[in-house]
Amino acid sequence: MRASAGALPAANMAPPARYCVPGERLCSAEEATAGSGTYTRHGFIFSSLAGCLEKRGEESGLPVVSVVRDAESQLLPDVGAVVTCKVCSINSRFAKVHILYVGSTPLKSTFRGTIRREDIRATEKDKVEVYKSFRPGDIVLAKVISLGDAQSNYLLSTAENELGVVVARSEAGTPFREEEPLTCGVLRGTDGAHQLV
Repeated sequence: MRASAGALPAANMAPPARYCVPGERLCSAEEATAGSGTYTRHGFIFSSLAGCLEKRGEESGLPVVSVVRDAESQLLPDVGAVVTCKVCSINSRFAKVHILYVGSTPLKSTFRGTIRREDIRATEKDKVEVYKSFRPGDIVLAKVISLGDAQSNYLLSTAENELGVVVARSEAGTPFREEEPLTCGVLRGTDGAHQLV
């Protein structure tokens, strides 16, 4: 076969970039070391980001597998990131939230998250009541503790002093103000109503 006019010879073409999605299995952990944008589970390396696969050789032996995203692409919550979210619904076991910000960066689209009862407070976890901790509409600072997968939500925690409800309203719709330090968790509405968080 003859190459068409203007076509580059195959030897000069760069291999196509491999694009990955979060949760995609990339390779065995025996073949490479997990780099940025990846995690290891059950002996395999998985992508934690949507982006391009990079494989770099290291002097220590195994290549390092990383996933990098374009600067223009969607920012995604990562394990350890502090996120701002809005409570959508609650039940006795967890609160469902929409993640709105990662750090101080607003997201182009919202992501779903779950704050389980045992991840609300660091101490006295057995005494936590989700209904007394959150209400739909509350704005919450939380930390990402697990990425979940394509079918599930990000798992979040508020079990640190700097985390928890930052904006709330009483049942009457009036804004709450902090009455005591956050570790105590008592809020008082401007209408005089109390909510124990």
